[in-house]
Amino acid sequence: MGWSPRNAANAYLDTLKLCKDENERRRDQSKSIEPESNEFLSALAAGLSAQLIVEVSREASNSTIALAAAARQTGGRLVCILPELGKLEESKEVIKGSGLNDMVEFKVGDPHQLLPRYENIDFSLVDCETESNTELLRLLDVNPRRAVVVANNLMSGREGLCGAIGGLRGKGSVRSMKHPIGNGMEVTMIGDAYQFRKVDMRKGGRAAPLRRSPPRACGVMRG
Repeated sequence: MGWSPRNAANAYLDTLKLCKDENERRRDQSKSIEPESNEFLSALAAGLSAQLIVEVSREASNSTIALAAAARQTGGRLVCILPELGKLEESKEVIKGSGLNDMVEFKVGDPHQLLPRYENIDFSLVDCETESNTELLRLLDVNPRRAVVVANNLMSGREGLCGAIGGLRGKGSVRSMKHPIGNGMEVTMIGDAYQFRKVDMRKGGRAAPLRRSPPRACGVMRG
């Protein structure tokens, strides 16, 4: 399936309303990711018609709502991996307030152990605030035909995916773009460049040249 403008537009508008309602409910104008980028993430995941969406974060936030809205639009599911059990109930409340309970599956535990359980991920968002989370990017088993990986909070010039992706095995092309959003966001698109030609990723970003992944360069050694 190619890019779906309808899915993207519907998810964008849905996320815009849901995040506004959530902020008003909590009377909290702060966001883990800046305004507009939540809608951007939702539209990107939905336009891709992503079926398996995975997020790794300390707690559920507006970005979780955005990805859940995308999953609802595509008929897919969102797996949200939380490192700490203490954040589970609060995270469930965030999703409950948005009415997206059925779209989200929470998993609690070490992301390094949980993430490898998921294969052919269509869309993923990893909070790279810590160095250990940056390493999680190498554990992702993405859909080699077409997938998007977003690394958020790339502070202090920290590198994101840079083409080193598990499950790619040298298939398809990889294009990464860094956005000056918050503490830094990198969006990596995997697959046929034609599939992404309608996605305007240029706003506020710096694109790396489209490149073919060398054989085995993107593989992950699993013990």
